[in-house]
Amino acid sequence: MRDERALGAVPGWIRVGLAAATAAQIAWQSTHHPGQASAAELPPAPSAEALSLAAFGERALLARLVMLYLQPFDLRGLDYPRLTRWLASTLELDPRSEYPLFAAARVYAEVPDPARSRIALEFVYRQFFADPDRRWPWLAHAALIAKHRLGDLPLARRYAQAIDRHTRSRDAPLWARQMEIFILEDMNELEAAKIMLGGLLQSGAIDDPAEARFLRQRLEALEERLGRKNVK
Repeated sequence: MRDERALGAVPGWIRVGLAAATAAQIAWQSTHHPGQASAAELPPAPSAEALSLAAFGERALLARLVMLYLQPFDLRGLDYPRLTRWLASTLELDPRSEYPLFAAARVYAEVPDPARSRIALEFVYRQFFADPDRRWPWLAHAALIAKHRLGDLPLARRYAQAIDRHTRSRDAPLWARQMEIFILEDMNELEAAKIMLGGLLQSGAIDDPAEARFLRQRLEALEERLGRKNVK
């Protein structure tokens, strides 16, 4: 069963309503310093349904309050599976909020603990598919963390591949869709990178002459590297 509780077990500051919740949060913040709360004190996450009932129609506001509630907990020793269930319930409460994904990608994934970092990154990856055109920036950041902090190129490629396959918005910059190509180069998968880059150029999706010129230069560089590799 999921580590969730019924409405009656939701923290009191949520159940009493938004006005009381706001007052309680302000009072709590005034008497505690960030990081003072013990990681072991994070309770099981309420379900999204319980939070929705407690919101009294103010789902977005309650989602922000829940994120404020999570902030003071010490990252050291924090139960990440439990934490991501809190984040998932909050995101389900307000799907348009970027706060849970921002926190997962930019705060919880950047701890110096690879195991916990991976849990946060996988949360971002799973949630990406619910709204790829809005959530790709957080998955792009996850790919960078996987590549540069974890040194896990296959994981970085999986995230980059998801962006390329599922993001359709024209607001997504070309570099985000090219990430898989560059990661393949880093993995020394030159032939695969060449095929992808050539296909991108031939697809007609590149309408910026400067970008097209840059990609052709990258393709030529790839072909040169492949030529040197095949000579050896």
